[in-house]
Amino acid sequence: MPATQEPAADNDPPPHGVSRVDRTWDGLRERVRHGVRSRAWRLRLYGLLAVQAGVAATIAWFVGAQFLDNPAPVLAPTTAVGIVAAAMGSRLRRTIELLVGVVLGLAVGDAVMPLFGIGPWQTGLVVVLAIIVAILLKGGGSLLTQAGGTAVLIATLEPPVRDLSVPRFVDAAVGGLVGLAVGLLVVPIHPQRTVRRLAEPVLDPAIAAMHDLAGALRLRDLDGAQRSLDALRGLGSRLTVLDEGLGAAQEVVRLAPLRWRERPSLAYYTDAVRHMERTLYSLRAIARRLTRALRDGEPVPDEFPAAIDLLADSVQTLRCAIRARAEPQQARQQILTAVELVGKAQGPAASDPTRPHTHRLGYSGMIAAGDFRTSAHDLLMASGLNADEAAALVRRTADRDEWD
Repeated sequence: MPATQEPAADNDPPPHGVSRVDRTWDGLRERVRHGVRSRAWRLRLYGLLAVQAGVAATIAWFVGAQFLDNPAPVLAPTTAVGIVAAAMGSRLRRTIELLVGVVLGLAVGDAVMPLFGIGPWQTGLVVVLAIIVAILLKGGGSLLTQAGGTAVLIATLEPPVRDLSVPRFVDAAVGGLVGLAVGLLVVPIHPQRTVRRLAEPVLDPAIAAMHDLAGALRLRDLDGAQRSLDALRGLGSRLTVLDEGLGAAQEVVRLAPLRWRERPSLAYYTDAVRHMERTLYSLRAIARRLTRALRDGEPVPDEFPAAIDLLADSVQTLRCAIRARAEPQQARQQILTAVELVGKAQGPAASDPTRPHTHRLGYSGMIAAGDFRTSAHDLLMASGLNADEAAALVRRTADRDEWD
């Protein structure tokens, strides 16, 4: 049983002598422990970003004040922190968008404010014009935000003096370069550690949901199967964060000299995580089809939930093997055994090719069987096999089972 799965005993009546206050207190303590663990995980993941932001702001302010003769270099540390805050995405792209946004905000602000002065409606006009120009340039969210934010600063914090436009832009450019340098050269993130910490809140709930789905199928518990499906669907936002983390890690090993030696290992790790992600999408399709099978009263042979349990175990085994940099033979064997079980759940092929195939599954179950083989193929690729090798293993295992 997975660690995050609640034991069945929790649904039993409370033992004699346990009051409602005690149960409430126990539940409160569990929620507090969960909250502490969640915040500790976030601190381990994002704590380095706080250090990067502080270092970048300090350096940007120092450079702006000492080398640009700017007594109040507001834009330099602001832009530097913005670049560091983009650490979970593409820093180079975000840097360009931020700097272009600064240019637009400066240009529009310096063009409009000398004509109309400073005031509430003037500020709104500057922001509208800056964002419209950014839209016409087909800018992304960062460019739009930075253009509007810079226009506000120009309209409210600075006098409408055109001669200050170049120092402002240089100030912002220095801040962007400082943020980029701190994030990539001075205090770069640890690529594999970051990806691993981002993968934990995706893989652990997915494994637990797969075990829960298998248990619900055995009991023909439609509500339990639906909860497992909802849990898998709820991982979408975490998968997005994981994708952004993978992009940041790949950028770091490509640009940060301190991390160049980690390129080969990160490439293998990244490929494995990508294929595991695709596996999760297939598992969500499996859960949806099997939930539909229960709703329609279709048969679900015991081999299918056993295969789901085994596939969940293979994900955990594969993760441990990848972390230990060991050959994942056990995980591959678990995956292929799970494929065999799904084949048994599907039923043997008819001996006469002119006769229809004899199935133990219904319509939704047969589609789920196909999705299962797709997920097994992706997991085998995550174990280090190429697409042809993985497809051949799955096909050979499925064909052998059909004719047994």
